[in-house]
Amino acid sequence: MASTNTDNSTDTTVSAPPKLDKVAYEKRLEELQAQLVEMQQWVRETGSRVVIIMEGRDAAGKGSAIKRITQYLNPRYCRVEALPTPTSREQGQWYFQRYVEKLPSAGEIVIFDRSWYNRAGVERVMGFCTSQEYRRFLHQAPIFERMLVEDGIMLRKYWFSVSDDEQIRRFTSRREDPLRQWKLSPMDLQSITRWEDYSRAKDEMFVHTDTATAPWYTVESEDKKRSRINVINHILSSVPWERVENNPPKIPSRPESDQTYERPPRTEFRYVPDVAGGLEKRKVAQGKKHKKKSGK
Repeated sequence: MASTNTDNSTDTTVSAPPKLDKVAYEKRLEELQAQLVEMQQWVRETGSRVVIIMEGRDAAGKGSAIKRITQYLNPRYCRVEALPTPTSREQGQWYFQRYVEKLPSAGEIVIFDRSWYNRAGVERVMGFCTSQEYRRFLHQAPIFERMLVEDGIMLRKYWFSVSDDEQIRRFTSRREDPLRQWKLSPMDLQSITRWEDYSRAKDEMFVHTDTATAPWYTVESEDKKRSRINVINHILSSVPWERVENNPPKIPSRPESDQTYERPPRTEFRYVPDVAGGLEKRKVAQGKKHKKKSGK
């Protein structure tokens, strides 16, 4: 079944791919995540610096991909940066200044959940910046990124592409899920009513910032599972990491007790209520109820 997708101006339709087998997906994801752990070890050992930019439509699957990338990485050396609306002071700074403060030091990986490309996307479409500021950004962004790469930072830029039908389906799912309603804002819904405006802004952004030094890589995200596998695999294949010998510390034997320590009585401490214990009791009660109904 074809679905409208104007992320690519030369191809207005995209066929929804078949869903990945859950078992195969989870097995491959675990393998890739294990390699990410090894890659991070290489980044730490070599003092490398990695910047990963995640951009795309609202509800395109950036957040879930970032979650799988970082799931088993050491958070001390891998940061996710999702900058809020700039303060009045930041608005008076050079546009890239607050992003420079978040760049990695030696041995670190930084993932930008949206980045300086806000200016070419939401700020452009919603009128939050002037035409002069927008044009200045398109001129400066390639220069800024070339400086990062020339200084040794490994920069990867990913655009998550999703169709309008799939985006609406995901928005609807968020609206009906109390645990995810916070992810749906009036600003997000503007991406529905201004779909073509965002498409034009994305196309122009690519024209000016898809460079040989810092190219854009598009991630088809009609199926989130596929997009996660594909983006992680691309990161691992494009960063020139090597396996580093890992020697985890040995766990020492516990020394024999000298019998002089006595733990204070439990009654002297405050404990959180064991509400989890009620789950097991409920399970047992339901089992008895089922047996009674079945006549066993």
